[in-house]
Amino acid sequence: MSVGAPDREEYGPRTRPLPFERGTDGPRVVLAGVDGTRTSERAGSYATGLARRQGAALVVVFVSSASGLTALVPGMDAGAVQRTHDELADELRRECRRGAEEWGIPLTFLCRRGDAYAELCTAADEFQADMVVVGASEQAGHRLVGSVATRLVRTGRWPVVVVP
Repeated sequence: MSVGAPDREEYGPRTRPLPFERGTDGPRVVLAGVDGTRTSERAGSYATGLARRQGAALVVVFVSSASGLTALVPGMDAGAVQRTHDELADELRRECRRGAEEWGIPLTFLCRRGDAYAELCTAADEFQADMVVVGASEQAGHRLVGSVATRLVRTGRWPVVVVP
């Protein structure tokens, strides 16, 4: 996240507050986890279209997680890694603003730091999400240890859509 950039921004029209009811008339709040990968871009697009068609609010969550590998790899510049994360967050923020205006949907962009699974769960609870949309992991190691999507499906309290 850029210096001075807020961790939460809202774009598009305002939603009117409604009492919380999970899964009654379709989703009111769709939460999408994005990280700049191809599958998360597709998940974000899917969630945007779903929110637009359903008249729901969209919450887009970008989690910047500092890799423990940064400290272990010789020559790895932690500052460069952080700048890359900041640039990606800024790019996602611009895309969210543009999408909210173009599609006329209420959209909240969150930039969080930490474990992606934990931060997505926290955001889903905070916004009383009716569903969570994430991209499938393309990393080979996740077949063995599990991905964020797998963990959400197994332990989540919301319907989870995993976009390939």
